[in-house]
Amino acid sequence: LPLVKSSNSLSFSLQAKMSKPVQARRLEGTDKNIWVEFVKLATTYSTVNLGQGFPDFPPPDFLKEAFVRALSGENHMLHQYTRAFGHPPLVKILAQFFGKLLGRDLDPMTNVMVTVGAYQALFCCFQAFVDKGDEVVIIEPFFDCYEPMVKMAGGTPVFVPLRPKAPKDGKLMSSADWQLDPAELASKFSERTKAIVLNSPNNPLGKVFSRGELELIAELCVKHDVLCISDEVYEWLVYDGKEHIRIASLQGMWDRTVIIGSAGKTFSATGWKVGWTVGPNRLLQHLRTVHQNSVYHCATVAQEAVAQGFQRELELYRKPDSYFVQLPKELQQKRDWLVQSLDAVGMKPIIPEGTYFLVADISEFKSDVPDVPDSGEPYDSRFAKWMVKNKGLAAIPLSAFYCGAHKNNYNHFIRFCFAKEDATLKAANDILQKWKQEKTSP
Repeated sequence: LPLVKSSNSLSFSLQAKMSKPVQARRLEGTDKNIWVEFVKLATTYSTVNLGQGFPDFPPPDFLKEAFVRALSGENHMLHQYTRAFGHPPLVKILAQFFGKLLGRDLDPMTNVMVTVGAYQALFCCFQAFVDKGDEVVIIEPFFDCYEPMVKMAGGTPVFVPLRPKAPKDGKLMSSADWQLDPAELASKFSERTKAIVLNSPNNPLGKVFSRGELELIAELCVKHDVLCISDEVYEWLVYDGKEHIRIASLQGMWDRTVIIGSAGKTFSATGWKVGWTVGPNRLLQHLRTVHQNSVYHCATVAQEAVAQGFQRELELYRKPDSYFVQLPKELQQKRDWLVQSLDAVGMKPIIPEGTYFLVADISEFKSDVPDVPDSGEPYDSRFAKWMVKNKGLAAIPLSAFYCGAHKNNYNHFIRFCFAKEDATLKAANDILQKWKQEKTSP
């Protein structure tokens, strides 16, 4: 075609807007994100942030020292690319460590893959396994990214809720009181079911699934030939003598399970973004395909430091000096303190068996934030926004962890993170005490 030299034509061609749709269909309905909105609110208004799930205390000294050694040492190759699917020292120690936990001989090159945090591990799983028309069972409440990631892969999420049963003795509710209905769970499995997502210990509730509950899930997976994506990032954060049971260790489950872990939660270093998957090669080979065609590689120095951290923990396994023994003891004390603080002001906590989080019932505080009939926004979401703007205390509405059809069924709870310095928790308590006094004063 001849080049158009007319100034008017050139001006038109520069100003013309695209008429074709630019958004891929797989992104439809997945554009909103609770964290973007609430992190911005917390940054703008909060004096105390118990919303987003990260510690405001440092990682252990041995891990920071390992990072410094890796960063400033003589091995200049730690500043360059390492093996795409995991830095060799890290995958080797992860294979040793999880082989010990699972009672299996794991091949570090085929049974372990390192990812950019557990978040990318989840993304790899959904992209690798889920096709258009596949159904994925998600237990509610669920970590919010599961639903959009399933949809972006072309799958259909199928939701089954944990149903709360109030304790009869008048005690505070525990996360163990939230249970699956076996018949309801079984009804969600069909020939279209490709996978179930299991998150134990569960974010946001703090529930640690019992052996009986895991056996129920395992039986359904085997019966219907279904995969299990097992999000176990809080595996070491279990309280009151509870035991974290790995579903891959149950009969028939190793061959169909991908275990997902996180150095961020394991070593209190969420910003390092080092995660991993552990599982049979027949599954992980497909995760490697997604990984190599997306991020390709994770930060070498961070992987080296995490490898050294796991080497220390393997040597100290179950000993008093182990960080995996010390951290849950410290966090259980923080949990108990926040439980007492919330209970004292009438914001009824649900005592978590694990994780960083506890959920509290805000029913007695609803008079501060009037209900809006026919509002499109769940009550707890409006309450949490009001609380951060007017009280300076940030938390996350529980409805954010439910699908759209179920958000209003559980809209009088909010989630707090207690993995914080004692000073942060005390400041939160001061806000709550002052708030309670304002409510009760004439």
